[in-house]
Amino acid sequence: MPESKSPLFRAWFYFRNGWSLYFAFIFAAINTLTVTYYLAIDKIPFLLNLFPSFAHYIGGSVLIGIPILVTIGFIHFKKSPAFRSDSTIGFETNPFVRRNLINSELNLELNLMILKILSKLSNNEKLTEDELNKIQESRNILSDFIDKRSIKNNKDLEYFKKLMDE
Repeated sequence: MPESKSPLFRAWFYFRNGWSLYFAFIFAAINTLTVTYYLAIDKIPFLLNLFPSFAHYIGGSVLIGIPILVTIGFIHFKKSPAFRSDSTIGFETNPFVRRNLINSELNLELNLMILKILSKLSNNEKLTEDELNKIQESRNILSDFIDKRSIKNNKDLEYFKKLMDE
């Protein structure tokens, strides 16, 4: 049985995601709040006046921390080149995601060409020799690309890099 269909490997994948995204996140937050309060705030009189109890500290941390963390997350996804780099690496390393992107790009190119041809034919215009040659050339390029590419080789990655350079 292929690993991707194995219930054991699927369970392992779901376990790791549940652990890292939820369980470890909650425990890390609880641990950080507890440690910082009882080892730092509880020992410094000035901070103890600001946060007289652990509940006050949690309330203050939530009121201040959540907006700060949301802003940092927004900046990460929308304003910083870090997320773009993460996404690019994901496309470069995951052949299935890369294949979807390349297929959609090829479909857009083909649909545009088909629409041009249909527009011309619907106006009772004949295709020129140059247009027919371009259609044949596109067909040969696409056929060659499909014949040579596989999930395991780098043909999709080469095409992806060509898209990134444009």
